[in-house]
Amino acid sequence: MTDILRPARAWLGVVQAAHVRRAVTLGIAQLNHGRRTNLARLHRGDGLIYYSARDDLGGRPLRAFTALGIVTDDAPYQDESGPWRRRVDYAATTPALLAEIGTALLVTSTDDWRRGLRFGLIPLPPADFTTLHTAMTT
Repeated sequence: MTDILRPARAWLGVVQAAHVRRAVTLGIAQLNHGRRTNLARLHRGDGLIYYSARDDLGGRPLRAFTALGIVTDDAPYQDESGPWRRRVDYAATTPALLAEIGTALLVTSTDDWRRGLRFGLIPLPPADFTTLHTAMTT
């Protein structure tokens, strides 16, 4: 299995925190309201970190990195209820606030990084994955 601290590729998925908590409990990843497209970009061994701008739909602002894991399957699968998913092995973490760690990340070094978040999944430099892992597991 890929070393959780050094995945070859890493991604930042955008999902509200309430849905992230459910995904972690189920050991799955789901993005873009269950569409397949972004999940198909992930490969076994890729790192995935969730960023949650809000706790819940219409809920309070959160702006935190809320979960971290490694993709463990080879392809997206469709749940019997309809959404597409991937299997993920999540680490035990606590959220890291963007305000506290954002300046230490390469992905946030440009003024327009948040524009990419609207697509639901953006590449994350592996060094940022390691930085976030340290922040979220200590």
